[in-house]
Formats: sequence, C-alpha cells, structure tokens
Amino acid sequence: MNPPRTALLLALLVNFSVAVAETGGRADHLTVQSTISDILGHPAFAGFGRLILPWDDRVYDERLPLTRIASLLPYHTHVDPETVVTALNRMVDDAAGGRKLFYSFYSAAQMRQDPSRRHTGLFYLRGKPGAPFAVICPGGGFSYVGSVHEGFPYAEAISRQGYNAFVLKYRVGQGGRPATEDLAAAVSYIFKNAEELQVATGGYSLWGSSAGARMAAAIGSHGAARYEGSNIPKPAAVVMAYTAHSDYSSPEPPTFAVVGEQDGIAPPASMENRVDALRRSGTVVEYRKYKNLDHGFGIGKGTSAEGWISEAVRFWEKAIGRLR
Repeated sequence: MNPPRTALLLALLVNFSVAVAETGGRADHLTVQSTISDILGHPAFAGFGRLILPWDDRVYDERLPLTRIASLLPYHTHVDPETVVTALNRMVDDAAGGRKLFYSFYSAAQMRQDPSRRHTGLFYLRGKPGAPFAVICPGGGFSYVGSVHEGFPYAEAISRQGYNAFVLKYRVGQGGRPATEDLAAAVSYIFKNAEELQVATGGYSLWGSSAGARMAAAIGSHGAARYEGSNIPKPAAVVMAYTAHSDYSSPEPPTFAVVGEQDGIAPPASMENRVDALRRSGTVVEYRKYKNLDHGFGIGKGTSAEGWISEAVRFWEKAIGRLR
C-alpha cells in the first residue's frame, strides 16, 4: 500500500472515530453540526422527516446546520441547538429500538378529502406502558409548528418521568379552528387506539405553547366533540405557555400557566386576566411569570424558567390524584 493511500485511510479512520465520540458512540446520532439534509435523510425519520421541521410551504436550504435552527423559528426565543439535538436523538434511539415514532390520525380518505391533512400526525415518545399520556401542541402563530423547540424537547422531558408523550403536527395557514380540529382528532385517535399505544386514557393532559396553547385550552374548555372529535372526557390538566387566549367555560380543567415578564406577543397581563377569571370560577390554577424572558422560550434551558416542565408534570400528577 503506497504512503498517500495509507495516510488517507488513517485520516478517514480518525474522522470516523471523532464523529462516533461526538455522538456518544453512535454514528447515527445527530450533532449540532448536522444539517437539515441530515434530518430529512435520516433513516429513523423515513416517510415523515419533513414533518419534523417547522414549515410546510418552505424550500429549505438543506445545508443549514442545526446551530442555526433558530432562524427557522421567528416567533421563538432561547432556541438551544443542544436541546433540539438531544430530543431528536432520543427519537433516533427509539427508532433503533424498534419503537414506532409516527402515527397518522387521519385516514387516507380524509386526507384525499382535504389534502392539507397530509401535513398532520403524531410523534410518540413512550414512557411507562399503561401510564397516562400528554399531547403537546407547539406554537408558531398558526404559520408553522415549532416542534423542534417546544414539542420534542417537552416530550423527551415528560417521557423521562414515565409518562407517554405525543407531539402534534397540525395544519397551518388556516387559522385556529382547523388546527384545533386536528388536536381533537388526534386525542380521539389515541383514545380509540389506547390498547395498541399502551396508554391510560384516564388522567391525560394537554400542553400547548402560544398558538398551541390556544388549541389545548379550547379542548380543555369545550371538549373534543365541539371540534369534530369524539365524545371523550376533558383533560385532567391543561398546561399553557405564553398565550393571550381569553376564552373559558365552566368547569375548567386544572390549569398550569407560564409566561415571560417581557413577552410582547402574549403580555403577562393577558394571561393574568384569564388566570384570575379561572380562579374566580373555582378552577385550580398555578401561574408562573419568569424574569428577563420574552415570547417562545421553550423549556427555558439556561434561563429563569429552567425546570418549569418538571413543575408542570408535578401539577399534572396532583390533578390525576384528584380524579381518584
């Protein structure tokens, strides 16, 4: 073997070793230097990779590294690439373990009737078999779905605590009603297929951020049947992040609400008006306002909101306890 060829092979071996080291010993893991192309082409996401990304109508620069994923999320702040990658790699590991990641909750006939329904589905991060489930509705102003920032990271954190977590990809560009119908259809699908999915239907929760919080709150207030879903119970708890949603009914599910004190899209006063109204109606509410934060902070890693997901899970657990 000639020296140049030997040097080339050694260089390739070193590069491969570095890549494996950087991904925790798994060459199929993503890193913050991975690109949009790496997501779209990853075998773990075959058939639904595009639905991981925020926009339905965008031609992506597939060379964009995940270090710049925030550029795809104009309504969001504190987007942490490491957090994004950790959640995506959890999904990669689930797929490698033979666990199904993605479920379509509309039938082929329903998708033919409304082709925009092809842009919907449920991503499933499993907790303990038979545990209650959460459905997470990311935000994006009904223009895009920010699952990479406030969907998959939420689900990864919730499932680590033993609960089953679904992230909803819903229709955008049509306003809140179709998106909320997608949530109603998704929850109805989970109820119908609870045995196959290995989830408990009693004590489920709905989580939403910004536009997604409007959807979760609407189902919490009025039930899934109001939005063309099945006649199923309301959630045991609703978790709402930074939304100006004001509608409510009676009775309301226990509600956990969070917002940044500098939020200019969903000002704290707007959330506080609804929180006060819920409390006057007898609803159990916990409310958090975090310093030095504006809209769309996600799990809040490295901010005053860090840890709020765990607090919300504990609130949900108390709500489940009240049902017994």
